Amino acid sequence: MTERRSLPSVDQLLRASSVTEWVAEYGRTLTVQAIREALEEARKRYLQNQSVPDDQELLEIIGYLLNTWIRPSLQPVINATGVILHTNLGRAPLSQAAIKAMNSVAQGYSNLEYDLDTGRRGSRLVHAEQLLQRITGAESALVVNNNASAILLVLTALARRRRVIIARSQLIEIGGGFRLPDVMAQSGARMVEVGTTNRVHLSDFQKALDNQPIALILRAHHSNFKIIGFTSEPGLSELVKLAHQAGVPLVDDLGSGAFLDTTQFGLGHEPMVQESLAAGADLVCFSGDKLLGGPQAGIIIGRTGLIDKLKKHPLARAVRADKVCLAGLSVTLTHYLKGEADREIPVWRMISYSLKDLQGRANQWLDQLRKGELLLGESTVGGGSLPEETLPTCLLALKLGSPNQAMVRLRQAPTPIVARLQENHLVLDPRTVLPEQDGVLLESLTQILKD
Repeated sequence: MTERRSLPSVDQLLRASSVTEWVAEYGRTLTVQAIREALEEARKRYLQNQSVPDDQELLEIIGYLLNTWIRPSLQPVINATGVILHTNLGRAPLSQAAIKAMNSVAQGYSNLEYDLDTGRRGSRLVHAEQLLQRITGAESALVVNNNASAILLVLTALARRRRVIIARSQLIEIGGGFRLPDVMAQSGARMVEVGTTNRVHLSDFQKALDNQPIALILRAHHSNFKIIGFTSEPGLSELVKLAHQAGVPLVDDLGSGAFLDTTQFGLGHEPMVQESLAAGADLVCFSGDKLLGGPQAGIIIGRTGLIDKLKKHPLARAVRADKVCLAGLSVTLTHYLKGEADREIPVWRMISYSLKDLQGRANQWLDQLRKGELLLGESTVGGGSLPEETLPTCLLALKLGSPNQAMVRLRQAPTPIVARLQENHLVLDPRTVLPEQDGVLLESLTQILKD
């Protein structure tokens, strides 16, 4: 045991060969900070009558501290849960073309707000707007940093200190405690609730319009839950007609933002952006990183007069999208224009996998591991989209002595792997594992099965 008085000084430790290498790698300031913290820990142990670390242990502590401090907390993981839009795991993985475009604009300068034709200042708003207009037929479009920002901007710019009608059945809360009534309060809009939690009639909206001045009607899609049983809500077309008769705009908050028909993939129908516009909604708001399959963004499309008001509002600058987002989103939208979204956008590729495709992939895993069994199971879309809708899948199931401990070890792998437990089995769903991740996945599983 090393005595306290024999602990080396900071200068002595700095002369150690390994510390010299750390100074070159991490910088002198950070290395000295790690040395001081290691020595302080040694002094605390002495005062608590514990073993004081020797020089070698001190070096190990210093190396551990430096590695811990510089290791990014945000890192890639392998999603083997079968939840396609896993909010905790970053939602939609991006297409290779989108990633390439984002890297390209991030590595140098770009014409973000520069008009190459005139040589004058341009607008970042044009880069995705024209693509959105062409895909949806909307008059105008605006991209902000997420859909919550989109709703906040719409309510602040168009309804501050004014009344907004919304059905009680649509006062939604999504992940992280985000509540629509709270956003409405933050915007300064005055919420007018109509109907009940399970039944809302067109006459409820009419009464509210008759009794007080209204700025707009807000419709929020039940993206992450279903109301079943004795229920009713007026359709979007009915609400649009009523709103326009009263001379107020109808804003449709779709959340997920599907451009493709989900029924063709064996799922229930998710309201499409194009359908909302066709029904006459004045503004439609949706996310870029859910069913659209792009980077995190909030997208607002609709009437030019309303979008222009949003663009000019001071809040628009605070919630604007950056160059990397706009580059990735633009390429993602191009996939839709070219009719290749189901092949190039990972979210739609995962949704479109057949059970036969997944059985073949899971069989390959089984052949290489030579342990486990295949089980039929279910994948989900997730991300607050298509609640209770599932897709058939084939799972690799491993019967282990301690499946919970195996889950921990997978999460601690060099590339963390997130799986799930089912009937005391560790199960992995190939639907959400990118094909290029198979090697890393199997290497980690092999190590766990070997130990």
